[in-house]
Amino acid sequence: MNKKSKIAVIGEGSWATAIVKILSNNIDKINWYVRSKDAINFIKRHHHNPNFLSSVELDTSKLKLYGNAKDAILDSEIIFFVVPSAFLKVTIEGITAKDLEDKYIVSAIKGIIPEENQTVCTFFNEKYKVSKDNMAIVSGPCHAEEVALERLSYLTVASNFSENARHISNLMECRYIKTTISDDMIGSEYGTVLKNIMAVAAGICHGVGFGDNFQAVLISNAIQEMKRFIDVIHPKHRDIDSSVYLGDLLVTAYSQFSRNRTFGNMIGKGYSVKSAQLEMNMVAEGYYATQSIYEINKQYNVHMPICNAVYNILYGKISPDIEIKLLTEELR
Repeated sequence: MNKKSKIAVIGEGSWATAIVKILSNNIDKINWYVRSKDAINFIKRHHHNPNFLSSVELDTSKLKLYGNAKDAILDSEIIFFVVPSAFLKVTIEGITAKDLEDKYIVSAIKGIIPEENQTVCTFFNEKYKVSKDNMAIVSGPCHAEEVALERLSYLTVASNFSENARHISNLMECRYIKTTISDDMIGSEYGTVLKNIMAVAAGICHGVGFGDNFQAVLISNAIQEMKRFIDVIHPKHRDIDSSVYLGDLLVTAYSQFSRNRTFGNMIGKGYSVKSAQLEMNMVAEGYYATQSIYEINKQYNVHMPICNAVYNILYGKISPDIEIKLLTEELR
């Protein structure tokens, strides 16, 4: 990688739009894949994404918009993937391992590939032969909506090589974004997956009527549950209280902008999964992550009462009131 590497952003949602806004502070040209042709035309004409973070004014002089993901990827060296994990395979359909040779992959996807039960990095490594040395993870705590408002936010960039992590972080650091780097790529990626499940749990508990006192206990137990699982998956010294783990969990579990908490709150109030998804019109990554983590944990048997409770509600069709009451006996 070098300072003049060509950058692509693959995705058109809120977080993708926020990343385009962030990168525009430091980069003169960004190749941006936007699926909708109508959205491309609107962005070119009005300098705003019509569907996501529409208040953000985009510097279109710095954007080269693509309606085809493969074209954007082939024309770039560093690729930021920022699509919902459930739609990644469809987005890169037609992409081959050869197309990704010598590309540097940056995953800003806060989820897991549901059909594969794989993290994004593992997916690219096993399916497309991309070396994990040529990847990085961008984690929070950071909501796109606050980036849109230019409220001070922090990002963590995790990579196997600190030099690469520093290069990506330098591309993203600006007046309202501070960055830190980490060498715990696997732990960071699983952290982004697990905190979404915990946020769904927080929303469910709020929906069935539990208050702030219980939420504090829930989240205290949630960070311990995350640590147990991540330590088994990838044994390594890590500070689970750092912002990339605990901070990201807190903002996702408590923030008004958290779609996972919102989704959980609707489930707790009696919505079906389908009706909650339709009303939100956004993807709650925690829904897909819940089943994947449940399946993965069959190999490890980590004690995960919160994740199991969310699974029982979303996939086992157990009443939220009954399941959360059972969960209260597990928490300390």
